[in-house]
Order: sequence, then structure tokens, then C-alpha cells
Amino acid sequence: MEFVFLAYPSPPELRVLLFLGVSLAYTLAIAGNVLVVVAIQTEARLRTPMYYFLGSLSGVEICYTAVVVPHILANVLQSEKTITLLGCATQMVLFIGLGSADCLLLAAMAYDRYVAIRRPLQYPLIITLTLCVCLVVASVVVGLFLSLQLVAFIFSLPFCQVRSIEHFFCDVPPVMCLVCSESRIHEQSVLVAATLAIAVPFFLITTSYAFIVATVLTIRSAAGRHRAVSTCCSHLTVVLLQYGFCAFMYLRPSSHYHPKQDPFISLVYTLGTPLLNPLVYTLRNSEMKGAIGRALTRNCLSQNS
Repeated sequence: MEFVFLAYPSPPELRVLLFLGVSLAYTLAIAGNVLVVVAIQTEARLRTPMYYFLGSLSGVEICYTAVVVPHILANVLQSEKTITLLGCATQMVLFIGLGSADCLLLAAMAYDRYVAIRRPLQYPLIITLTLCVCLVVASVVVGLFLSLQLVAFIFSLPFCQVRSIEHFFCDVPPVMCLVCSESRIHEQSVLVAATLAIAVPFFLITTSYAFIVATVLTIRSAAGRHRAVSTCCSHLTVVLLQYGFCAFMYLRPSSHYHPKQDPFISLVYTLGTPLLNPLVYTLRNSEMKGAIGRALTRNCLSQNS
């Protein structure tokens, strides 16, 4: 039993263009996130909870893109663009699970910023390394658990004889379009699962930022307010990118799925957020820029020697 992907272009020149574009974006995304992880691991001054969460976020995004992008590149070069039923289910579990872990990690990072601004004196006592590890592990485990439940439910439904997926990879909206039975109650179940994975972390982030704003308004000095706000700008930008795309793709019925444009939007989201996140965090952070520069210098020196 196999599914066939129909979103790939037929003309050879378009396939070459797609392959080169996806390869370039994937290479840059992996390189950017690997640099962030290496810089945090090699710089002693960056071994703080905030950078530990950032390194974990980059690690999750490396795995997240690796779940689908190599398969997309292989399909571009192949004449048969198929995937087995088990392969499709596995891809969905990992893709949705790691995407959910991303959202939960962003909520943990918002809590970290809340404690740092609201209770700066108690920050080292509250945000310990043990708590950081627990939050990262819990984010991945809960994300994969929710994903496993959702995918098991979807693949227990009867599929139509036509097994053509209008997409580049297995994702919830296009796979739900293949369900033959009355799908209204099934769509509602999927929306509930998506809400748990997306809206609940977003609510936690919003709550954290509400307390952060209330604290910032009580700071009398302009320099103090600017310093407090600047520590949150990068995280807030990433949150808006992540949740904007997630809400558009998953918090809507499958009847609103557009087979001509949504696969490309999903491809931009899959590659765009892992590509932009390292840029967002490094461009506004002099410590990260310096650490990445030193990591690149050490790598160049080791290769020359």
C-alpha cells in the first residue's frame, strides 16, 4: 500500500529549480543551526539557561527538517514519487511531534524570560540546569506523544481508493483529504489535537509576556526598560513566525486546504523557520555573533593546520 505525491512539478527545468532551491535552503538552515549549537557548546559564557534552550531549539529544528527534506530531494530526482503507508505514518509522527516540541520549547523559553525579568534575584535558584533539561525532555516527549495519538487516529480511518497526496510530504491536511467516511467529526478531533499542540503553548507564551509587559512598565529608567525588552525581541519574532504558519496550516478544516498553493506554503514554513531562527537570534545578539565568529575561526585554523 503506497501513497503518491502529486505536488512535484513535471517539467525537468522546474524540477532542477526546485531541487537547487530546496538544497540551498536546507544547507543554510542546517549550517545555521549547527553553528548555534557548536557556539553554545564551546563558549563557557553561553552556558546559561537562555542559551541552553536556544541550543535545544536548534537541535530540534535540525531533526525536524531532516525528517522531510531529504525525502523531498530524493523524490525530485525520482520518477516514482511514492511512500509506503508505514513510511507516511512514521514521517507524520516525527514531523508533527518535533514541530509540537518546537512550540513547547518556545513556551519554556518564554517562561525563562518571564523569570529573568520578573524575578531577577531568584532567577539562578529557579531556572536551574536540571529544570532546563526536564523542560526540554518534556517538550520532546509530550510533542511526540500527542503526535503519535493524532497519527494513530488518522490512520485508523478508512482511506479512499485514490491514494494521491497533493503535497510534497505526508502532513495532516492533505492526508485527511483522503479519508472516505463522513469527516466532520474526524476533522473536529484533529482540530482539538492541533489546538492542544499549538494553542495551549501559545496561551502560556501570551501569559508570560503579559506578566513581562506588566513588569517592564514598572521599571522607571528608560535604559532598564530597553534592556528588558531587548532580551525578548528575538524570541517574540520567532514565536510570531512559528505560530503564524502553524495556525494557518493546522487550525482550519481540511475542506479549506488548497492543493495548488498550500504545499508550497508548507515547504516555505518547513524550511523558512529553521533558516530564519538562527539569523533572528544572532543578528540581535552580540554574544552569539561573537561566539559564532570564534567557532568559525577555530574551524578554519584547524583545517589549515
